[in-house]
Amino acid sequence: MLTDNFITEKVAANPAWTILDTEEQWQEFSEPFGDNAAQPLVQSNLLLDGLRCAACSGIIEQGLQASPGVVSARVSMSKKRAVVVWSPSATCPSKILGTIQALGYSGSPATQYESDLVVIKKQRAAFWRWMVAGFCMMQVMMYASPTYFTKPGEIDTDILHLLNWAAWLLSLPVLLFSSSSFFSNAYRDLKMKQISMDLPVALGIIITFVVSSAATFEPDSWWGHTVYFDSLTMFVFFLLSARLIEVKLHRKTLGALEILVSRIPESTERQNADGSFTRVLNTKLKIGDIVRVNLGEAFPADGNIISGSTSVDESLLTGESTPIHKNQGDNVIAGSYNLRQPVNIVLEAIGASTKYGQIVNLINQAAIEKPRLSKLADRVARPFLVFVIFSAAIAAALLWDVDRGRALMTAAAVLIVTCPCALSLATPAAMLSSASAFVKRGILIKRLQAIENIADIDTIIFDKTGTLTEDHIVIKAIQHKAGLTEASALALAATIARHSFHPVSRALFNAYQAQQPMPLGLELDNIQETIGAGVSANIKSFTADDAFNQPGLINGQLKLGSAKFCNVSENDQHMQQVHLADANSWLATFTLQEAIKPHAAQTIQQLKGANINIELLSGDRSDAVENTAKTIGITQYQSACSPQDKLVRLQALKQQGNNVLMVGDGLNDGPILASAHVSIAMGKGVPLTLAHADYIFLNGDISQIPHLISHAKQTMKVIKENIAWAIVYNLISIPLAFFGILSAWLAGLGMAVSSLIVVANALRLTKFSAPDSMITETTTKA
Repeated sequence: MLTDNFITEKVAANPAWTILDTEEQWQEFSEPFGDNAAQPLVQSNLLLDGLRCAACSGIIEQGLQASPGVVSARVSMSKKRAVVVWSPSATCPSKILGTIQALGYSGSPATQYESDLVVIKKQRAAFWRWMVAGFCMMQVMMYASPTYFTKPGEIDTDILHLLNWAAWLLSLPVLLFSSSSFFSNAYRDLKMKQISMDLPVALGIIITFVVSSAATFEPDSWWGHTVYFDSLTMFVFFLLSARLIEVKLHRKTLGALEILVSRIPESTERQNADGSFTRVLNTKLKIGDIVRVNLGEAFPADGNIISGSTSVDESLLTGESTPIHKNQGDNVIAGSYNLRQPVNIVLEAIGASTKYGQIVNLINQAAIEKPRLSKLADRVARPFLVFVIFSAAIAAALLWDVDRGRALMTAAAVLIVTCPCALSLATPAAMLSSASAFVKRGILIKRLQAIENIADIDTIIFDKTGTLTEDHIVIKAIQHKAGLTEASALALAATIARHSFHPVSRALFNAYQAQQPMPLGLELDNIQETIGAGVSANIKSFTADDAFNQPGLINGQLKLGSAKFCNVSENDQHMQQVHLADANSWLATFTLQEAIKPHAAQTIQQLKGANINIELLSGDRSDAVENTAKTIGITQYQSACSPQDKLVRLQALKQQGNNVLMVGDGLNDGPILASAHVSIAMGKGVPLTLAHADYIFLNGDISQIPHLISHAKQTMKVIKENIAWAIVYNLISIPLAFFGILSAWLAGLGMAVSSLIVVANALRLTKFSAPDSMITETTTKA
C-alpha cells in the first residue's frame, strides 16, 4: 500500500514543471470542477507514459489519491490519460507531475500539441527497439539453424561453441536496448512494492539470458550446454511486434474519437490592424479576433461569418453528413470543415467554451471512466500476476533435481505465456470502439458503463416535446389582453422565455426574433423555472419609452407556462397552449402546434419488434399526448405528468424488475433521466454541459435508438467473446508451459497473439451497422 508519507518523501518536482503552476498555464489543460466557490477545485487532464497493464493504472490512482491536495484521480490505461481533481490552495501541477514521477511513470499536460509530440516520440522509440530486435533475431536464428537440422555430435564442439558466442553477442542489443522498457518498468514495480505485467516478462527474459549465457561460458557445468538465445530474441521480437500492431489497432478502434479530438488546426490566419493576415497559434486567439479560414481547414473557434459564403462539414459534430451552406451572418462552429472557399469570421467563443470543446471534454471523460467489467478485470489482474510468479517458481522447483536448465526455462515459459493483457483489454477495447462508432453518427456517450446498461433494457419511457415531436414548435394563434397587440404580447413573452431552454420557450423567442422585433424594455430579476410547469420572474424596471410602461397594463410579476401555473382557465382544452400572466390577471395565450418527427412511428415499431415495452409520459394535455401516441403506435401513455409523476412511474417499473431507458430533452427531464437505468437526451438545443443523460444525440434523430441498442448488444457479445478467449487461452497455455510442453519463444508468440486477437475482435465494432434483427422482426409482424 502507498502511504501519504511515502509519496511526500519521494516527490521531487522537475524544475521545468514549475512554469505550469501559474493559472494562465494550467488553464490550457484544466477546467473548473464543481460549484463550490468557497473551496474551488480544478480538473486537469494529463498524458501518461509507462503504463503496461491494469495494475499500472491502479498504482497511479492510488498514489495520486494519497497525495496532499488531490481530491480524486482516474486513469485510463487504454488512452494513457489521467483526470485529476485537485485544490489550487493545497497543491499544484508540478507537485502532481512529481508524484507521478515518484511512482515510476511520467506525465505531461494533455494539450493536443503535447499529445502529438509524445505519441511521435514513443512511436519512434518503439520502432527502433523493434527494428533492433528483428535484425538481431534473424542473425541469431541464422547461427542457431545448424542445430535444428543436425543430430547431437554432428557439429564440431568448437564450431558449436563459436556459434553460441556469436548468438550471445547478438543477444546483448536485444537485452540492453530492445528490452529496456520491460526492465525499467519491472524495476519501478519492485521499488514501489507493486506488480504489473512487465515484471514476469522481465524475469522471463533474464532467466532465459542467464541460463543461455551460463551454457555458453561453461557448457559442461550443471546448467547444461543448451542455449536459448533464439527463443529469447524471438520472444522479445514477437512481444514488441504485438505492441506496435496493438497501438495501430487501438488507434483504429478509437477512430472518430481521435479524429474529432485532433481536428482543430494548430494555427490560424488572424487579421492585423492594417487588414493583412498573419498566421498565429490558436492559443493566441481571443474573442473578437477576425480570422481567415481557408478551403479544407477546420474552423478554430465558434464565430460568425463576416465575409464570403461557403459549405461546411459538421458531420463529426452533429451527425449531419450533408454539407451545410453558410452565408454572411451565419454562425459556424469550431471543428467543422470549410469545404468551398476562404471566409472571414469574427470569433465569438474559443477553447473549452465552444461546442467542440464541450464535446471533446465529454469524450475524454467517457474514455477515462471505467465500466463495471473493466474494474473487475483490474481487480483480477494483480492477484493473477502473483499467481503467475508462484506457478513459475513451483514449476522450477519440481524440475530442479531433474534438469536445472530445463527447470529455469520452464519457469521462464510460465512467466512469459501467462499475461492478463488480454483480460484487461477485453472491455475497454470493445467499448472505446463502440464509442468511436457512436461519434460518427452524432451520438456522444458520457460514461462507458451506459453501453452495458442499454444492452439490457426492456422498457423505454419517452417524453413527447422535443423527443417524439420536432423541437421547433410554431405559434398558430395569439390571444391577448386589451391594451396589448400580438406583437407586444409576443415581445413580452419573449422577455421571459429567453431565460429558459424548454422547447416551448425557444419557440416563443424564435418567433419573436423572426418578425420585426420591438425592443425588450423590461428588466427582470428573480427568474425561476419550475420544471414541467413554467417560468416566473419579477419586473425590476421599465425603460422610459417602453410600450409596456402604462399604468395598470402589467403588474409586479410575470408568469409563462401552463394554465395551472399561471392561475388562469383553459381557453380551449383541445389545443396545446401556453399562457402569460402577471401578478393580477391573464395577459395572453399562445396556441401552439408541433410536428411529429419523420421516423418516430417506424422507430417505435422497430423497438416493439425487439420486444421492448414503450411508454409515453408527458406533461402536456391529454388530447395532445393521445394524438401523438396514436399516430406513432404507442398504446401506454399518460398526460399531465409532473416530474414527480414520472419519477413515481419509473420507480414502479424498476420495482417490477424492469430495466428502463428514459428518452427526454436532456434538461427539463433531468431528475428522471438521472434515475433511469440508462438515459438519452434528444434535445438539439440543450447545452451539452446541462444535459443530464448517459447519451446525447447531437442531431436529435430518434431513428438512431434501435441502432444504438443493437450496437450495444453486439458490443457486449464481443466483450464476452474477448473475456472467454482470455480465460480459455490461460487455461490451456498455463498447463502446457508448466509441464514444459510450451517453449519460451512459443510462449512469447502466444502471449502476443492473445492480445492482438482481443483488439482485432473489437475492431468489428467501429462500424455502426443497422439493427437487422429488429428490422426483420418488424417487417414480419407488419
